[in-house]
Amino acid sequence: MSEVQDKVVIITGASSGLGEETARMLAAKGAKLMLAARREDRLKELTESIKKDGGQAAYRVVDVTDKAAVQKLADDTKAEFGRIDVLINNAGLMPLAPLDALKVDEWDTMIDVNIKGVLYGVAAVLPVMREQHVGHIINLSSVAGQKVFAGGTVYCATKFAVKAISEGIRQESNGEIRATNISPGAVATELTDHISDKDAKEMADSLYSDAIDSAAIARAITFAIEQPQQVDVNEMIIRPTKQEL
Repeated sequence: MSEVQDKVVIITGASSGLGEETARMLAAKGAKLMLAARREDRLKELTESIKKDGGQAAYRVVDVTDKAAVQKLADDTKAEFGRIDVLINNAGLMPLAPLDALKVDEWDTMIDVNIKGVLYGVAAVLPVMREQHVGHIINLSSVAGQKVFAGGTVYCATKFAVKAISEGIRQESNGEIRATNISPGAVATELTDHISDKDAKEMADSLYSDAIDSAAIARAITFAIEQPQQVDVNEMIIRPTKQEL
């Protein structure tokens, strides 16, 4: 039996991209999924598709910047499935721009989604995992959380923070909670769609011309979950072979 079988998994940012791909992959391996995102039409379609293929899934419309909504997501997951085994903090934004562009509103949004959204997820599931004496938190950082690049300073800062949060979870786990930090490079998702700065958009489009498929990240997430409880896969960097950054 797969280590994924019957595990209860919450996925944020599940309505598209690697969140959706991960949901489909885990459902095929027998996970029980609670899917969260803002777009209900996409969530409903994905949930129905998984159920049609014999999988188990439910969904909630959630904005990860809403602390109460994230807490309700965890509460509803436990009520529906009886436990929470894995949280995949996948929701994130990447509106790149140089600091001189002074896109302060975009800075605020990235901090709210990429950092506070991750922490809200951790806060919501941690008491349940402590009560169970077992759990797994998987955070999606980025290669931008490994190295700063011009035009991405604030985005990099948020992803460095995600890496720090992941390591903090590991150090404070008391041998109960596994922590995995996954740092994707260029992956074919909607991430570049929200870049409003013209030069930054051109830079990103050039970098993403060799983007890999979301399934590459979904396989990495699945690999981490599949390990026995005493095996904690802490860090993975996954980028296109051609990507230099």
